[in-house]
Amino acid sequence: MPKQTGVKVVASNRKAFHEYFVLERFEAGIELAGTEVKSVRGGTVSLRDSFCTVKDGELFVRGMHISPYEHGNIFNRDPVRPRRLLMHKREIRRLGASVAQDGVALIPLSVYFKDSRVKVELGLCKGKKLHDKRDAAAERDARRDMERAMKDS
Repeated sequence: MPKQTGVKVVASNRKAFHEYFVLERFEAGIELAGTEVKSVRGGTVSLRDSFCTVKDGELFVRGMHISPYEHGNIFNRDPVRPRRLLMHKREIRRLGASVAQDGVALIPLSVYFKDSRVKVELGLCKGKKLHDKRDAAAERDARRDMERAMKDS
């Protein structure tokens, strides 16, 4: 079988863009079992309510749900177990220092295949206040109205 190339997005965390300002983006590999990779290929991943933590110099994603592989048997793992993310040590140290600040969190934004490897896009995020969410919704509605007016004319 030829090696796959390109990027195929499997899941994205749309709620994160509503709840947070994304300050910076990072790419990380993820440590998965064989049946989990097959399940990800099937698109059964949910990033809702997931977040990342730094513990003992290692980066973990928590709350990420990968449904058990339907044809798997004893090799299926717990769907919401903490999974280790793979990044360079100095990047993990830098992210750990950033997360230690108040109001900054590390949130998984999307899961995708990049050249047959599963990758996770992480965002260094700051929480939005209620008035920020209202401003974003008003701006989105205004942009939609302008595009509709341009299309009609």
